[in-house]
Amino acid sequence: MKTQTFTPDLRSKYAAKSWNETIQLVRRCMDKTRTDGRVCEPIAKCLQKINEALNVSSLTAMVSRLEMIAKHKGLGSHLSPTETVCYLTADMFYIEVVLLLGGKVEDVRVAHHGEAPVSSPSFLQLLRMKKFQEFSMRLEDLVCFYNIPGESDVKIKIYTGLRHLENDLLKISHLPRSLRESDLHVDLILNGRIANVQPAQEGTPMKIEYYISRLDVLRGLSSTGEVSGGQVALVTVGSSDTSHRLQMESLISTPPQVDFYGFPLFQPLGETGSALLPATFLLKLQPPLPMLASLIEKMGKTTDVVVPEQHLQVEPLPQLLMKTGTLQNSKRTWTDDLQFDVPLPGSEYHSYVFSAAEWDHGSWKGALIHTVPFTHPSHVPALLDILRHQSAINVLLGSCFSNHKHHIGAGLPYDLTCEVLPELDYCLSFTFSLEDSDHLAVLFVMVADSRQLSCRLLMPYFVDHNLDDYVSRVLMRCMSIPITMRAIRRTVAIMKGHPSPDPSCGPVMESTSLTTPVCPDVSGPNIMPASHEADGKNGLPSSAGYYVMAVGSAQAANNANTDAVANPSPCRSLGVY
Repeated sequence: MKTQTFTPDLRSKYAAKSWNETIQLVRRCMDKTRTDGRVCEPIAKCLQKINEALNVSSLTAMVSRLEMIAKHKGLGSHLSPTETVCYLTADMFYIEVVLLLGGKVEDVRVAHHGEAPVSSPSFLQLLRMKKFQEFSMRLEDLVCFYNIPGESDVKIKIYTGLRHLENDLLKISHLPRSLRESDLHVDLILNGRIANVQPAQEGTPMKIEYYISRLDVLRGLSSTGEVSGGQVALVTVGSSDTSHRLQMESLISTPPQVDFYGFPLFQPLGETGSALLPATFLLKLQPPLPMLASLIEKMGKTTDVVVPEQHLQVEPLPQLLMKTGTLQNSKRTWTDDLQFDVPLPGSEYHSYVFSAAEWDHGSWKGALIHTVPFTHPSHVPALLDILRHQSAINVLLGSCFSNHKHHIGAGLPYDLTCEVLPELDYCLSFTFSLEDSDHLAVLFVMVADSRQLSCRLLMPYFVDHNLDDYVSRVLMRCMSIPITMRAIRRTVAIMKGHPSPDPSCGPVMESTSLTTPVCPDVSGPNIMPASHEADGKNGLPSSAGYYVMAVGSAQAANNANTDAVANPSPCRSLGVY
């Protein structure tokens, strides 16, 4: 009852008083020492509401607001002797807010441990615009950045090691290398040894943009020089149950010496230039990445630091992607048969089906990874390649998802129905019916890594590796199963002597969705997988075990494949961009 009547009584008593008098009273109550050491929550909430309601138009009001924010974030605060500078202090950093009369802010400077204060334009702009909530959030990011385990001397050593790590990663990123993409920014993200690096500044960790969807690039979502819609890893530190030897100085000489592959040669991690600390460096993934168990294990072997498994919930990879991708807010659940549809330009619809039973295999189960621990700068390029590999697999599977919900047999006039099945060793198969035929075809997609994708198309009584190369180039260019399937339909139609199934189809960039629905059961006697043994080429299944039927004259097939190989940019002719 006392709590319920406290605020009305306070409001009634001070109805005729000014806001300044009221807030001073609450501040005095808050500053009083309590014997039990607990904060009086009703008073704390009252103080917060009063501060938020006040118009900060004086130096006193600005100081009061800054002190309240600091206390809420667990920081200390005090004024300079001249009462024109408000300090927000922590163990590893402090912030100087230089004030003017009327509550205006002249400058905001951030001082990291052992470093001189440096002006922070972002903090200054937020305070000048009186965006205190945004300022508080940025301050919380800074506090989290310095959330380093241990006593002060241990924190200092860990922070020192992090700084030297960042410098070494920047050195690696500046080493010369050959280009693979025409777009320098995209090439840096997808192929750079340390990808697209943004150095740590103003208390924000170093950012590494390590992957971006090629379809997003084709859509123009990739800007030049800025992190834009890609997969990002923050370079931070975290506590560890066991001690690890971390660098206390740079491990790359100046100028760097490189090996045959262009990677730097590192100085030995000796006792004089390192320290045993209860911590590891971390790649904090934003957003968290669904990863296969085999690739998680590969990361552990790369770093000799096991990714903690006690918090990992192992699930089939498509189920993880549904929870973290465009479907995370939908009501769809992982059931026995789940169907998706995707509309393509020209009123073309595809359908994709996932059978939960088929995906319930250990090799295609994984977990959602938030952080990746490591202890040496040489680990980072290898870790980024593993993360890119997983991202490529996720993008391909994710292109088959959609928020459009249609049950099997709903009667939607699909142009293509396809069953998506897992194979071994990062290989996927897509089984679909041939147009104007009762027979089935299978597209096998092997994702060796993010830069090596190979396809094999198995059709009745037809084998043409030039067509396989063409489909591989299309998929590598767009990283979209629906777009690749559309390209296959068009090519097969030409080989059969028929016109394109959709000649009026416009550029695929006009589509707002790239996912597809599932198809009915496409298994049957027309295509019989007698063997899944690899034929020695790219680890893809051999075509020898499949009954097939001719789809057109040999001459038409050869002409179609010759044209495909001669076209240096297959996606342009297919309307991909």
